[in-house]
Amino acid sequence: MASRTPTRTSAPSPSRQVASFIAKFDPTIARIVRAARSKLRARYPSAHELVYDNYNALAIGYAPNERTSEAFVSLAVFARGVNLYFIQGRKLADPKGLLQGEGSQGAFVRVESAAVLDGKDVIGLLESAVAFSTTPLASSGRGRTIVKSISAKQRPRRLPAKKR
Repeated sequence: MASRTPTRTSAPSPSRQVASFIAKFDPTIARIVRAARSKLRARYPSAHELVYDNYNALAIGYAPNERTSEAFVSLAVFARGVNLYFIQGRKLADPKGLLQGEGSQGAFVRVESAAVLDGKDVIGLLESAVAFSTTPLASSGRGRTIVKSISAKQRPRRLPAKKR
C-alpha cells in the first residue's frame, strides 16, 4: 500500500492574501498602496491591520485591536486611486482644509503618492485621529494583519484599457 502525503488545505497567510488583493490593481496604484501601507505600519507598529476586500474597494484599516469600530484610519483603494480615510474625519481639526468628502462622519485625503503621508499636515491629522480614539494604541508589541472579509463579487480593480 502506497503512503499518501498529507495535503495542505489551510488558507494562505494574511500577508499573502493582502499581497494578492493589492496585485489585482494597476501597478501604479499597487505601488502607492504598498508604500503607504509600509509607512503606516512603521508609524503605528502596534496597530492591527484590518483588511476588507469588498465589492467597491480594498480597505485596510488601522486599529488598536481587532474591532473595526475602533479603527482610526484606513487606506481605501479603488481602481481610480487611493484615499487615506479618517473614520472620524469630521470631528478632527483640519486647519489646512485637507479633508475631502461629503460624509457627515468620515473624510479623506487623496494619496497621489505615499509621500503624502509624510506631510506635516497629514501627520497632524493622523495624530489627531489616534488621539481621538477611545482605546489607545499599545506602546509596544506588533499588531497583526487580519483579513476580515473577502467579497465574492467585486468591481473591477483596474480601469478599462483606453481604445486607440
